[in-house]
Amino acid sequence: MVDESVSDGEPRAAVADASAGADEVRPRHGGATEPQVPRRLDTPWRKLIRALSPRPTRAQALAGLLCALVGFALVVQVSQAQSDGLANLRQSDLVRLLDEVTQRGDALTQEQSDLKQQVDQLQTGSSSSQAAITAAREAATTEGILAGRLPAEGPGVRVTITGTVTAAGMLNVLEELRNAGAEVIQVNDERIVVSSSFSDRDGSVILDGTELVEPYRWLAIGDADTLQPALEVPGGATAALRNAGATVKITALEKVEISAVRIPQLPQHAETAPSGGS
Repeated sequence: MVDESVSDGEPRAAVADASAGADEVRPRHGGATEPQVPRRLDTPWRKLIRALSPRPTRAQALAGLLCALVGFALVVQVSQAQSDGLANLRQSDLVRLLDEVTQRGDALTQEQSDLKQQVDQLQTGSSSSQAAITAAREAATTEGILAGRLPAEGPGVRVTITGTVTAAGMLNVLEELRNAGAEVIQVNDERIVVSSSFSDRDGSVILDGTELVEPYRWLAIGDADTLQPALEVPGGATAALRNAGATVKITALEKVEISAVRIPQLPQHAETAPSGGS
């Protein structure tokens, strides 16, 4: 049984209730009591977070503040120097600076003019050189064709002769072609050049030391409308060949190909005359 009476006049039930709740409260200093809060358990993740968390010190904070002040002072000084660059110069310094800028500008203008003149000279010289090279190549080609060193092609005629001929008759045909404007001439496989000549030997015709074999095929490059009528002139070279019993056939062609070439011989006696000499 619970005794409901107490010495100070309070019910024992109240004392019993206070004794029953003694495990849930703890006394404070001075006799007061406060509720007990359960402690949190430290997990490995919480320990890692606490270890990595920055812990700024008072010295670090002071160093950061000093760096910020120094940076601000530098920015202000540079801005002031840039804004007061020319304003702080004396009049004599400004005049000297203006003269230097003017002289530098004049020098750059003169340099630009010189460079432009050099470019013009190079372009003119390049054009002149190219024109000279082109002219030299054209002259070399023309001389090579006329001298028999290069093959040639163009309109012209083909003359085929069969039967008995002589060196004189062949020479007459050559003269007729040259007089009519033939530029390049070939007989069989031999190229006709300035020094070419015909001769008779044992009933055969010799051209520059080479015996010609019948039929005699002439190829001539030139104006076919001029060459063909010139060869057909009554009493001319071909008429004389026909009268001697030879057969002559003349054909105008749009394209005549002359492939025979001649290596020119160096002159043994002739040499270039000095310019202006007598």
